[in-house]
Amino acid sequence: MSIRRMWSRLINVLGIRWGIHPLFVLVMAASLITGYFVELLVLFSIVLIHEAGHVLAAQSFGWRIREVRLLPFGGVAETEEAGTVPALEEAVVAAAGPLQNLWMGAAAWALGAWGGFDAGWSEYIWKANLMIGLFNLLPVLPLDGGKLLSALLSCTSSYYRSLYMVTRLSLAVSLIIILYACYLPAHHGTIQLNLLAIGIFLFVSNWTYLRNIPYVFVRFLMHRELHAAQLKNDSGEHPLPIVVKARDSLGDVLRRLRRGRYHLVCLIRDKGSVQGVIPEEHIIQAYLSEGKPGRAVSELFR
Repeated sequence: MSIRRMWSRLINVLGIRWGIHPLFVLVMAASLITGYFVELLVLFSIVLIHEAGHVLAAQSFGWRIREVRLLPFGGVAETEEAGTVPALEEAVVAAAGPLQNLWMGAAAWALGAWGGFDAGWSEYIWKANLMIGLFNLLPVLPLDGGKLLSALLSCTSSYYRSLYMVTRLSLAVSLIIILYACYLPAHHGTIQLNLLAIGIFLFVSNWTYLRNIPYVFVRFLMHRELHAAQLKNDSGEHPLPIVVKARDSLGDVLRRLRRGRYHLVCLIRDKGSVQGVIPEEHIIQAYLSEGKPGRAVSELFR
């Protein structure tokens, strides 16, 4: 059995596999060596509650969660709904994690201030929640801030463009984290191995995701084709037109689709008159059945 499968099958609750990512194992080992194992247990509990917030929010929307892997700063959930749910749902699920850190940090601070809890542990818990909550709000995938930014961008630009924008930004921020971790020894004498490991993990994750964006986009198109009628009824707005010219390809048109909006594709002649209008699912069907993104869209209007 691989290391990944060994950790991912650690426990199964409510049909969801909960596992510990190897990165968390490294932090556990470091804590044992340095004598901070009790602090690690507190950190583990905070991360677990943080991720439970995501899971409960996702389940309230009917999402299907296959696996949750816990990391030192949160977790990574594998769901069936990635990229196929409304942006608002995705934003609510992403925000549910940091909200757990907010109430836990506030409760720990209040208990310490009122004398109902050891002042030292109170400070550790609220600072840990603050650190985890703020770190997760960085605009980096798969952190919550990256998911919130992805949901926002997909509402203001095409879904295809938003995928590349947020992934490239995530790579840039991940690289900054790595460089910062390597820069610290020049001023503090020791390299921050935990921060460096997290930065490398984020960079590799986003580099892999960048290469898989074409497959993510095809999955998005397949869902659009199957649920075109539902999207048309649920959007609550008039169809958003996509104006194309005869030389535009199927790929050009599909890369302009917006999440949460239904489209009608309008072909404009050279003189500016409308040659015809077809629904978006006709474009998607032609692309998925033939797999020719370079085919001229004008062929579908004949």
